[in-house]
Amino acid sequence: MEMLNIALLQLLPKNTLEERWQQGIEACRRAKEMGADIALFPEMWSSGYHIPKDISLLKSLAQGAQSPFVQSFGELARELEMAIAVTFLEAWEPLPRNTMVLFDRHGLPVLTYAKVHTCDFGEECRLTPGEGFFTAELDTAKGSVTVGAMICYDREFPESARLLMLQGAEVVLVPNACPMELNRLSQLRGRAYENMVAIATCNYPQGQPDCNGHSTVFDGVAYLPEEEASRDTCILDAGAQPGIYLAKLNLKQLRKYRREEVHGNAYRRPEKYHALVSQEVQEPFIRPDKRK
Repeated sequence: MEMLNIALLQLLPKNTLEERWQQGIEACRRAKEMGADIALFPEMWSSGYHIPKDISLLKSLAQGAQSPFVQSFGELARELEMAIAVTFLEAWEPLPRNTMVLFDRHGLPVLTYAKVHTCDFGEECRLTPGEGFFTAELDTAKGSVTVGAMICYDREFPESARLLMLQGAEVVLVPNACPMELNRLSQLRGRAYENMVAIATCNYPQGQPDCNGHSTVFDGVAYLPEEEASRDTCILDAGAQPGIYLAKLNLKQLRKYRREEVHGNAYRRPEKYHALVSQEVQEPFIRPDKRK
């Protein structure tokens, strides 16, 4: 595989599930027309990232992984022969989850990921956290690529991307719902650089509360032999407006870079990192709302 085309569906969600459902289907069809191999939604598309305080209402909004809403995107992926990463408020016990399912071009669910780092200081305290980070081999018409996922706040923890890199991730898909300002964009740039992975993030556009667009793709390739200085790893910044934005990721270049450069896993010293798995939290980081 040489080029992998990733469509970021930076859409302003409509008001009802049925409207967002149809809106998402139409966006995927447009992404296919643009030449996409993968279409990625922003965070929790089924509800437009709406998390009610009322638990009964919250649960009523949740969609099961086998629901018509979710499965229709698998059927669409098979019809279009294009991978689709659909996001939704997932029906789960005791509380719903913030979930992404990646369907391959055959309509098969190859990766299901629920957000591990829920924002427990806010409304996501009413959600069930995911159990871990996973990768999957995604079959595309151009060949296979190893894909992982993070969701929004997961981005703020270096461990998230590092675990995916250790599992072989070449591309990390990141559904998002927050203001992507300088420092958050810098986090993504750093995660891509230090792990030599491509990171594709899809955010809601300006007009969605607490969001500003700036969906991005960082290709993870900081140095090229023909260039004297380091290069900008950002190959797409969608800006603030709604739209479908296509990034052309040079996967052949990334794979060559990963075989030759010094980042990633080559020179790590994991025997020195014991504190990373300690559950102890000390001042000034103690928070009374931390989930037990």
